[in-house]
Amino acid sequence: MREILIGILASLFFAVTFILNRSMELSGGSWLWSASLRYFAMVPFLVAIVAFRNNFKQLIEEFKKKPYQWLLWSFVGFGLFYAPITFAAAYGPGWIVAGTWQLTIIAGVLMSPLFFYNIQTMNVSAKVRQRIPITALYISIFILLGVILIQSNTAEGLTITSTLLVVFPVLIAAFAYPLGNRKMMEVCDNKLDTFQRVLGMTLASMPLWIILATIGYFQVGLPSINQVIKSSIVGISSGVIATTLFFIATDRVHQNQTKLAAVEATQSTQVLFVIIGEVLLLSAPLPNGIAIVGILFIMLGMILHSAFSKTKQKKPILLKKSST
Repeated sequence: MREILIGILASLFFAVTFILNRSMELSGGSWLWSASLRYFAMVPFLVAIVAFRNNFKQLIEEFKKKPYQWLLWSFVGFGLFYAPITFAAAYGPGWIVAGTWQLTIIAGVLMSPLFFYNIQTMNVSAKVRQRIPITALYISIFILLGVILIQSNTAEGLTITSTLLVVFPVLIAAFAYPLGNRKMMEVCDNKLDTFQRVLGMTLASMPLWIILATIGYFQVGLPSINQVIKSSIVGISSGVIATTLFFIATDRVHQNQTKLAAVEATQSTQVLFVIIGEVLLLSAPLPNGIAIVGILFIMLGMILHSAFSKTKQKKPILLKKSST
C-alpha cells in the first residue's frame, strides 16, 4: 500500500526529533526553546510553499469560519504533542521517548468510535460512526510488543522517577497527536490541501510556542546558536517534511479505519531509525539478543498491516438517517 510507504518515509524524518532533542538536552539546551524553536522554524518554509501555490487566502477564509476549532485542535494536535515530547527528552534517552511514543499506534485505533463520516445516496444521507478495526488493533498490539522487547534490552539503569517523567508526558502526546490530526481532518473537510492544514495548525498553535519561548527566556536566557541550528533542522525535517508526508498519508485513507490504523502504525518504525541514528551520532550500543526479536516483530507487524489493509472494510453502523 502506497500510504504505508509514505508513512514509513515520514517516520524516517520524524526520528530526527528524538535524536536531536536528546542531543540538545545533553548539551544543556532548555526543552522550552527546543519546543518553540521547531515551530518558529516551520513558519517561513510553510508560508513560502502555500504562498507559491496561491493557497494562502483560502486558508485564511477557512480559518475564519471555525477559528475556535482551529485553535483548540491545533493546540491538542501540535501543542500537547510536541511540548511533552521535548519535556520528556530532558529526563530520558531518545530510545525510551521514541519507544513510549509508539503507544500512539494503539491510541489512534481506540479513538475510532469518536469520529463520524457522512454517506450520501440518492434519497438518504446518513451519519456513520467509525468502528474499531479489531484485527488492525491486534496487529498494532503485536508491533507494540516488539517495541517493548527493544526497550527491555536497554532499560537497565533508569530510575523510577526519570522513567515516570518520560512515560507520562509521552503518554499525553501519544493520544493528543492522532486526536488533533483526526479532528482537524474533520474541520477541514477536504477543503484544504496538506500544506495549508499544516501551516494553519502551526499558526493556530503559535500562542503556546510564544508563551514557552518567553518562559524559556526568563529562565535560561536566549538559546545557543547550536540549539537554534538543531531546532531548525528538526523543524524542517520533522515539522515540515515528516508532518506533511504523514498528513498526506492519513488524508488519503481517513475514511477507512483499517487503512488509517495501518498508516498510523508506521510510526513504530521510528524506533528503528532512532536506534540507527543514536548508534551513528551518539555512540549508543547496537541492539542485540531480545532487541533483535523486537525488531523482527515490528517488521512482521508492518507486513501484516500492509496485507490486511487491502481487505474490504466492514459495513459501518448506521446511526442517523434523514431525507435529503
